[in-house]
Amino acid sequence: MCGIAGLAPGTGGRIDAGIMERLSGCIAHRGPDDAGWLVSHEGHQTRGRGPMCSGGADAVLLHRRLAIIDLTEAGWQPMLSADGRYAIVFNGEIYNYRELRDELAALGYTFHSQSDTEVLLVAWAAWGRAALTRLTGMFAFALLDQQQRTLVLARDPFGIKPLYYTRWGGGLAFASEIKALLTLPGVSRRAQPERLYQYLRFGVTDHGGGTLFADIRQLPAAHLMELSLDDPAAAHPARYWYPAMDQRADISRREAATELRNLFLESVRLHLRSDVPVGAALSGGIDSSSIVMAMRHLEGQALDLHAFSYITHHPRLREEHWIDLAGAAAGATMHKVCPTPEELRDDLDTLIAIQDEPFASTSIYAQYRMFRLAGEAGIKVMLDGQGADEMLAGYRVYLSARLTSLVRRGQWAAAARFAVKAARNAGDVRLPRLLLETAGGMLPPGLQAMVRRAAGYDLMPDWLNGSWFTAHGVESRTLRARTSRDALKVELEQALVDTSLPQLLRYEDRNSMAFSIESRVPFLTPRLVDFVFSLPEDHLIAGDGTSKAVFRLAMHGLVPDAILRRRDKIGFATPEQEWLDALRPWVSAVLHSEAARTIPALRYPALEAEWQAVATGRTPWNSRFWRWLNVIRWTERFDVAYG
Repeated sequence: MCGIAGLAPGTGGRIDAGIMERLSGCIAHRGPDDAGWLVSHEGHQTRGRGPMCSGGADAVLLHRRLAIIDLTEAGWQPMLSADGRYAIVFNGEIYNYRELRDELAALGYTFHSQSDTEVLLVAWAAWGRAALTRLTGMFAFALLDQQQRTLVLARDPFGIKPLYYTRWGGGLAFASEIKALLTLPGVSRRAQPERLYQYLRFGVTDHGGGTLFADIRQLPAAHLMELSLDDPAAAHPARYWYPAMDQRADISRREAATELRNLFLESVRLHLRSDVPVGAALSGGIDSSSIVMAMRHLEGQALDLHAFSYITHHPRLREEHWIDLAGAAAGATMHKVCPTPEELRDDLDTLIAIQDEPFASTSIYAQYRMFRLAGEAGIKVMLDGQGADEMLAGYRVYLSARLTSLVRRGQWAAAARFAVKAARNAGDVRLPRLLLETAGGMLPPGLQAMVRRAAGYDLMPDWLNGSWFTAHGVESRTLRARTSRDALKVELEQALVDTSLPQLLRYEDRNSMAFSIESRVPFLTPRLVDFVFSLPEDHLIAGDGTSKAVFRLAMHGLVPDAILRRRDKIGFATPEQEWLDALRPWVSAVLHSEAARTIPALRYPALEAEWQAVATGRTPWNSRFWRWLNVIRWTERFDVAYG
């Protein structure tokens, strides 16, 4: 786990040492253990740790190291292949590196380190881009091929590790974080209107190749981009992997549970490979509890298991009972943090700077504090449960998607039974709401818009400046459309690839790396995802509305039964309304700031009226208020332009 950056300035390009130093310095927190650089010019390579030199360059590679596997000098980057043809800077981990190393050794390749970076470098030399689908891991890397005069940028199948780029000068620059690219002269801080609309209206970010900065893009998950050093600005991303949506496994739920248990335990086993201590995030839900119990099951009592948890005293959101239950069952040393609204206020600007782009809710602050706690305890690697809800249908919205599937298939009796039982068993879902969500998702887009307006959920509400968005070519539309008979599978695919998971992974990466911690997510491997997506929908959501049905069965005997029987869904939820109500003077000051009045995407009079209605108790709190605050402070912190 590290930070990477680099430049491909194009033919005749020259690089200033100060630019290189700023790029490297902006990602220093990602790799505090070591640093390195490489300059390639006319077939000659220069590497070093010390001061960088200005001059001609075809390519520049920069690296900040967080030493996790092979802590010796042999793991230093930028790393060269034995013949000098390839050079690589790599951020992430290849968990199956030992197996790949054995396979490559059998083909006659030799190794000079115990690092997974060298295995990746040799795998590319042996198999080229076909190596990508052999990797089990998380990665973003830049690989320079001196012979072909190309630079390849690649990102793992789920986008666990970030990689951003911008067209710069006559070439291209890339980095692990947006803030590094913003230091480059000539890179605009102008907001991207379409992305801004999607965040303000739906709270969605990070999908596809765009960002909230118009001049900066991200390499999408499961993509690579090969560029010529002679014309680097001409390159475009290409997808190398996609979840297998057309496979169908004709097996019983119990058979599926057995296979899923084996795949999950194997994934956790691989994710435990480390030369430094490994801890775990524990919320008390099924996913995080399964991870800590699997860690104990696989490693036995020899593992010094530390679990880190966010807790709240809010009665509706309190999960400490479940956290303690899982922690005791796993024999873990427990660490807990309970943030206050005043701490949120004091840390918010730091959190916005860490995240680079606005984020959906204050739950991101709870996660940030948990990683800070882990860093204070000396933990360098953490396992977390991101991706499980998107794979296994853990969110409430998936109930209506499952009901949609039954209706579209004409299974009316099964649909009626499901609706009644799901509303009764799901806890916080009422039958009228479930039916309304299902019907709304099945309507044509035009009718959906009419229903939303009637219900007060207009796609372009009064507090958004519709004329400004229209002038910038933004069309107001929903992000979801259920048109398939397999509505649940389509919804899960969209969450995994476009809407939910990409932003959750960004939050996780920035919050963990802010404290130089490598966060690993063992649910996210292609083998696991492809297997789960091959299962019938009723294996994921049972006929009575039980979510993650097959995974609950798979974890039977490993995870405490009481946790497997949970029907509520909380997971790092914060008492956002109470927090911001306690900070009302500060909230009011931000909403009345000069920045708030000058953001053209917002209609300030409507914003002010809605805030007054909430402040006086006439209307309930809504998450849009948090998004307003976040955009206002983000605009100020990053000096965002809206021209």
